[in-house]
Amino acid sequence: MKIARFSHNDGIQYGIVDDQDLVVLAGDPMFAGFETTGERIPLADAALLAPVIPRSKVVCVGKNYHDHAAEMGGEAPEEPLLFLKPNTAVIGPGDTIVRPTLSEQTEYEGELVVVIGRIAKNVRAEDALDYVFGYTIGNDVTARDLQRKDGQWARGKGFDTFCPLGPVIETEFDPAQATIRTSVNDEVRQQAPLTDMIHSVPAIIEYASAVFTLLPGDIIMTGTPAGVGAFTAGDALSVEITGIGTLRNSARDALPVE
Repeated sequence: MKIARFSHNDGIQYGIVDDQDLVVLAGDPMFAGFETTGERIPLADAALLAPVIPRSKVVCVGKNYHDHAAEMGGEAPEEPLLFLKPNTAVIGPGDTIVRPTLSEQTEYEGELVVVIGRIAKNVRAEDALDYVFGYTIGNDVTARDLQRKDGQWARGKGFDTFCPLGPVIETEFDPAQATIRTSVNDEVRQQAPLTDMIHSVPAIIEYASAVFTLLPGDIIMTGTPAGVGAFTAGDALSVEITGIGTLRNSARDALPVE
């Protein structure tokens, strides 16, 4: 089941995607369940938004594909390499990624995203999927030059607009059956089966929930395959995962500060 968060007639609502319509839900399904209002809205009449705004944090996993670790100049870590993005970095499908004036090398990183549906602390891997509400698509946008300069990743990963999410949350999804593909101006730059991930979704949830409590609406970005690279103003970026859909965003440069 695909769940969308959308804007229609100046209001924000949730709905179940049913062919070319949205079946409107009575509230946020993560908290209010899947009760419907009886209203249907054509998809063409709605503007899709980021399907979730993380309540507290965006958890990310670095170097979770061997080929990507190699292209970044090192071995893959034995344990999940965790870092955080602020939730203010989140934007939705169709929104514009703003390349900051502080960076000369802004790069894309297409990723599978896990949406947490229940409070999770010290969760065992064998129970981890019970805490997953669904899956969506993300782009872990990175100011690569600042990441390297700083030696830690908060600034290089944390700018406003650096966490596009969408277009929907898929509640019935098997990563073992899916492929991720990232394109810039319709040219494929990244492509890999999700089974290439070093640390699985259950293993990541177990590891992360041992560190901090995961709250409903928090998300986990599970890492990116090889092929990361720079994009410039005017570029069209898309990240596609079979079974979920395609997240599309454009890019522009930030306006100079006066």
